[in-house]
Amino acid sequence: MNAIVCENLTRRFGRTPALQELTLTVPEGSIYALLGPNGAGKTTTLKLLLNLLRPSRGTARVLGLASTALRPADFRRIGYVSEDQLLPEWMNVAQLLAYCRPFYPQWDDALAARLRKQFDLPSDRALKHLSRGMRMKAALLSTLAYRPELLVLDEPFGGLDPLTRDDFVHGLLELAGDDRPRTVLLSTHDLDDIERLADHVAFLAESKLLLAEPADALRGRFRQIELTGTAPAACAAANRPAAWLGWREPSPTVVQFVDSSYVGGRTEAALSVRFPGARLEVRPMTLRQIFLALAREQRAAAQEAA
Repeated sequence: MNAIVCENLTRRFGRTPALQELTLTVPEGSIYALLGPNGAGKTTTLKLLLNLLRPSRGTARVLGLASTALRPADFRRIGYVSEDQLLPEWMNVAQLLAYCRPFYPQWDDALAARLRKQFDLPSDRALKHLSRGMRMKAALLSTLAYRPELLVLDEPFGGLDPLTRDDFVHGLLELAGDDRPRTVLLSTHDLDDIERLADHVAFLAESKLLLAEPADALRGRFRQIELTGTAPAACAAANRPAAWLGWREPSPTVVQFVDSSYVGGRTEAALSVRFPGARLEVRPMTLRQIFLALAREQRAAAQEAA
C-alpha cells in the first residue's frame, strides 16, 4: 500500500516551472524524506499534496483520495507542521491543546500529556515567550495528539539549534507503536538531520526529481572511489561508464570519482581489470555526499546543454 502516489505532477507559475513531471510513491509506514536545496520544489510538492495549490498538470493521491478533492474532514487524518507555521502566540501550551482538541474526534489526552512531558514543554508559558524550537515542539505536539495517519513536515529543522534538532528527531523516533503516525513525509535541505531518521529518500533539484529509493539501497550503491597508480587517468580517458560521477584527476597518478552502481566485490574486481596495478580505495557515502554528487552532475549537464 502507498500513502501517496504522484504521477507527472507539475506546477508552473506563469512561465516558471516550480515542479516538473514528478512521479513518486510514498509507501505506507515509511519515514520519507524529500530532499533538495531551497527552490528545488519541495514546498510546492507538499502544497500540491495538501490541496493548497492546484497542479498545472498531473495527479496526486493522498491516503487514497485525489489531492484536489481533499476536504476539511480529511485533514483529521493528516498532520502538517511547517517551519513558518502560524500559532496563536498569546496562548500558552495548555490553551493551544484545549483549543485544538474539539476539532479532532480521535484526540488522545493521554498521548498529549506524555508528549508534553517528553518534549519538556511548560504548559503555562505563552507561546510568544518560548524559543523557536519550543514553539516547533508545541506545533508537533498539537498535531501528534490527534494521531494522524500521515504527518507532513515542511523544513521542520529550519533555524533550530543542534540540540533542539536532535530532540525533534528523537521525538519522532522514540514514539512507540501506535503513537507514531503511520507515515511521515518531510521536506528538508538539512541532510544531516535525516540521516538516521528517513528510510526512503527522494532528491529534487531545479524542480525535477533526480532519484527516489530506499535510503539503505541508495547508500549501498554509492561509493567514493580513488585509484592511485602509474597512469590511471590514461586507462579511462574514454568510454567511462555513465554511473561514474564527478570524475577528477588531482594528479597524473590519481583519479577520483563517485560510482553510483557499486556492487561490492564485483565492482572492485572490474576496477582491478580496468586499472591494473592501481591501488584502490573505496569509501561509503552519507546522504549529503550522495546528494552533492548528484546535484553537481546535474548542474554540469545543464551548463553543457546551455
